[in-house]
Amino acid sequence: MSDSITTTASKLAPRHAHLPFDCGGAAVRAQCRHLATVVTITGTVDATNVDKVSDYVKRFMLPDKPFIVDMSGLDSFAVQGVRLLYRLDGACSAVGLDWAVIPSEAVNLALLITHEDTSFPTLGSVHEALRHFADANSTRRRLLLPLLTKTA
Repeated sequence: MSDSITTTASKLAPRHAHLPFDCGGAAVRAQCRHLATVVTITGTVDATNVDKVSDYVKRFMLPDKPFIVDMSGLDSFAVQGVRLLYRLDGACSAVGLDWAVIPSEAVNLALLITHEDTSFPTLGSVHEALRHFADANSTRRRLLLPLLTKTA
């Protein structure tokens, strides 16, 4: 009896594991960090799963929290996948959310083919994006500090 319980328990994922969600060839994983929400997409984004990936990724957008989409692990990114970036850009713009995308070579190629290579806020790594948002927060604080110290 205890062998079957141990075997079953060992097959189950840990309770706090950040397991990826399968979107028909693309795996999506989200992590809420102090400075931003980081959504990592790996695998393949194409015409068959771009809508599913888009809908799932948008669930992780939080108000007043920058949003990073890490696509550096994508093996394949069809030209139709650019729709995903437009949808994310539109959703972030609608609520005034800062965001950045970390493209893979496949994403860069699709953006180059569609002439959209300058349309989206791209950075080289998640670390670089987090530093970018930290710098933006520091700048906002420096601008607000004089306003907060003035008396009426």
